[in-house]
Amino acid sequence: MSQDLTSDTPSAPEGDHHTATKNEKMVIAASSLGTVFEWYDFYLYGLLATTISAQFFAGVNDTTAFIFALAAFAAGFAVRPFGALVFGRIGDLVGRKNTFLVTMGIMGGSTFAVGLLPNFATAGVAAPILLVTLRVLQGLALGGQYGGAATYVAEHAPNHKRGLYTSWIQTTATLGLFASLLVVIGTRSWLGEAAFASWGWRVPFLASILLLGVSLWVRLQLNESPVYARMKATGNVSKAPLTEAFLRWGNLRIVLIALFGAVVGQAVVWYTGQFYALFFLEKTLKVDGMTANVLIAVALALGTPFFVFFGWLSDKIGRKPIILAGCLLASISYFPLFHALTQAANPALAEAQAKAPVTVYADPALCSVQFDPIGKNKFDKTGCDIAKSTLAKAGVPYATKANGSGDVSIGATNVAVGEMTTYSKRLSAALAEAGYPAKADDARINKPMVVAILFALVLLVTMVYGPIAGMLVELFPSRIRYTSMSLPYHLGNGWFGGFLPATAFAMVAATGDIYYGLWYPVVAAACTFILGLLLLPETFRKRIED
Repeated sequence: MSQDLTSDTPSAPEGDHHTATKNEKMVIAASSLGTVFEWYDFYLYGLLATTISAQFFAGVNDTTAFIFALAAFAAGFAVRPFGALVFGRIGDLVGRKNTFLVTMGIMGGSTFAVGLLPNFATAGVAAPILLVTLRVLQGLALGGQYGGAATYVAEHAPNHKRGLYTSWIQTTATLGLFASLLVVIGTRSWLGEAAFASWGWRVPFLASILLLGVSLWVRLQLNESPVYARMKATGNVSKAPLTEAFLRWGNLRIVLIALFGAVVGQAVVWYTGQFYALFFLEKTLKVDGMTANVLIAVALALGTPFFVFFGWLSDKIGRKPIILAGCLLASISYFPLFHALTQAANPALAEAQAKAPVTVYADPALCSVQFDPIGKNKFDKTGCDIAKSTLAKAGVPYATKANGSGDVSIGATNVAVGEMTTYSKRLSAALAEAGYPAKADDARINKPMVVAILFALVLLVTMVYGPIAGMLVELFPSRIRYTSMSLPYHLGNGWFGGFLPATAFAMVAATGDIYYGLWYPVVAAACTFILGLLLLPETFRKRIED
């Protein structure tokens, strides 16, 4: 590795026994710490989706409110590719360090402002509009952040340890999620659930201003990367990064292969294992929010070291086999793992499903999809709509058969539509009598088993995510690396991954099958495995100085 042109610290020789220099350790620590705080900012919203749906989308029914909250969560992901284009270009034109200082300021300021927003009861429709605007700013900032941090660390790393060094950046998303979990758990415990739901949810957002100050100070201690500094000194900096990256087929082809042969699968596995699992516990299985947060936090604490392990392993056997193995295992295991999660987290629900399955008998023409974008449909005009609305609110899975006017069978019991005004109450009473719980019984949750299942999901995340930064950096030339790697990463994670929770829950709402949303990540991961196997090159021994 060449000497850092902006530092007096020479890089170490590239032998098998290379030990990280003080300068390299500082680069990894400072880049990772700053990125942890940015992910903390970004994922607070995801953790508080249920609370935010009540605060900002109170004008619609419960199912639609939650989907809207997830959609606003996804809005931050929707703009990430545009942030990648804007800030990736700047990063290749003017340098890695200054670019991710700007993105950090935008991220921290936007997060702090979320804690100051009025809710729907105070400001009406202006409240969700302001919320989505701030999410968009966060997404733009994050679109420019990750590529800069990963490129910066990779360009300081010796060639034979790039997977290990960049894997520390890969831990930051999970560590940021873990940090936000701890703050949410601590605030909930300190204030109590009632105060937290009313106003205490703002505290984690407002606290981010302190993290912003620390992050900016840490990043200001860094020098520019040696690879970029050398390019600048020799006049080899790209004058048109976007043109070189995306309008020349040779590079565009690699961008597309990286996207569909690696990143899409990585993204859906990441968001299924760390976000969809949390939403599934809390919204579908009715596990108390505090309990769900704690269980996820324990699984993350156990799983996080494996990001570094798989990054290290990718330096030995390659990036491609580890990433594709994670995608294959995810596509095979998701359905059994989530069925097992139901058994462990809400055994009463699993028992009721087995003993008294629910079927709605209705003419499809009389049924509405349980999603109401404008908040006007109360789902009370037909027996089918009342039945499905009641079941969706209760988190009860059901099948639909195309006959009848909306009668519901719960095991051997038939609940006829009869008087429409009392149908929902009669249906709820029948569900309770059949053993369907209003919420998970904390005393019956098999917490060790839940943690074990969540750990298995996180382990799959570490397989696909640990080596991905090293691979993306190695796929592209130095002069357009920031731009080239940022776009496929944020297209995959911003669109295919970020839209996963909202899309999957909409699929569940449309079908009544609580597992139906899993088809999204299963199909995406399987497609990535096939395309990656056929098209994705191995990169782990490639030099990146050129």
